[in-house]
Amino acid sequence: MKVVADLEVHSKYARAVSSSMTIPIIAEWSEKKGIGLVGTGDFTHPMWLRELEANLEEAESGVFQLRKSQIPISKSKYNDVRFLLTSEVSCMYTHEGRGRRVHMMIFLPSFDSVKKFNQGLTSFGANLFSDGRPIMGLTLTQVAEIALEVTEKALIIPAHVWTPWFGFYGSMSGYDTLTEGFGDLEKKIPAMETGLSSDPAMNWRIAELTNKRIVSFGDAHSPQKLGREATVFELEELSYDAIGRALWGKGPEEIAYTIEFYPEEGKYHYTGHRKCNIVYSPNDARRLGLTCPVCGRPLTIGVMSRVETLASVDSETTAETDKFGVRWVKDSKGIRSPYVMLVPLLEIIAETLNLGVGSQKVMELYELLINQFGNEFSVLLKTPFDDIKRFGGQRVSETVQKVRSGDIVIEPGFDGVFGTVKIWREGEDLIKETQVDQTSLF
Repeated sequence: MKVVADLEVHSKYARAVSSSMTIPIIAEWSEKKGIGLVGTGDFTHPMWLRELEANLEEAESGVFQLRKSQIPISKSKYNDVRFLLTSEVSCMYTHEGRGRRVHMMIFLPSFDSVKKFNQGLTSFGANLFSDGRPIMGLTLTQVAEIALEVTEKALIIPAHVWTPWFGFYGSMSGYDTLTEGFGDLEKKIPAMETGLSSDPAMNWRIAELTNKRIVSFGDAHSPQKLGREATVFELEELSYDAIGRALWGKGPEEIAYTIEFYPEEGKYHYTGHRKCNIVYSPNDARRLGLTCPVCGRPLTIGVMSRVETLASVDSETTAETDKFGVRWVKDSKGIRSPYVMLVPLLEIIAETLNLGVGSQKVMELYELLINQFGNEFSVLLKTPFDDIKRFGGQRVSETVQKVRSGDIVIEPGFDGVFGTVKIWREGEDLIKETQVDQTSLF
């Protein structure tokens, strides 16, 4: 069976996160999106851990569901959503003369193992009440050792690995190789998470990732942003161990494909300086340098440029379009899992109607479509265009068709500024062109 998973999520206790990020609402929006397995996020926070225990019960081995007492009768279908115990930590320390700031996800199979892991962090002085994603002076190896001492089943995955300041390969505070950051524990890292500013093909260019799985998750800070990136697992059973086998590439389980945010939309895709509105492609950066021509300060090196610095493998891809008009990107060697790039349905509807993402008409049409066709991913990936037209109108159907085929225009993001998406080019549509509001993503 295929299970859509978004395992990088934050709770209401994390900085800059919506107060709506509660377990029942996360379950509700996961169902709307088509997510079958969602991360709890933030299990290191004592108050959130208390809420997790109050709201969740084990459904399958190491996988949880909402307690029936927490589900209104009118929303009984949300009990189909499963949860994995997940958290993210921020390691900030000095190593080899450089300041390091790296985010790392930890997955654990039980509440007992979570409590032992949290105790291990506090024994090193970590203040877990400080934030849902706690900032700690522990090194990557220390955190990994604590998790693996609790259970050898712990899953350790560096998050959004190319983000300049908080990604493992980040240009400002990361590393060039896994061995630099993890030493011998590099062998205990099954996968790397792409982040919004990179896609799998960019990561395939890194030689040391040849034997690592590439996963993508949404890093949601609000319910509507769940599933903007996701990993689809092919499983014989839905359990913690099955997810682990898929991430390690052992056994019958595997990663079927990933669902990707267009990397150009990510807020660090290109090199630049937000204050002076300077944006450089990798070619521009090589030609013009990494100093802002306006103020003379260093530019923030974009993900594309950073990938080119570390890349030593040619990534050859092909593209195939399926019967629903969806463009799938594939590894030409057939070694890696394919992926698809999408624009969230709310943004599609907003541009089509020339309205804000949160407007009542946009939300009403969104609810109509997902109720009719099951969930958002069903609408985006496999609902026939004529069916979308019947319920959403011709323009929405045409817009979904353009997104599926990749026929869109994006002004790449840089230095903390999200990229701007235009699905309809000037002159293509009678409706006034509207830019998708990427500033609302967090």
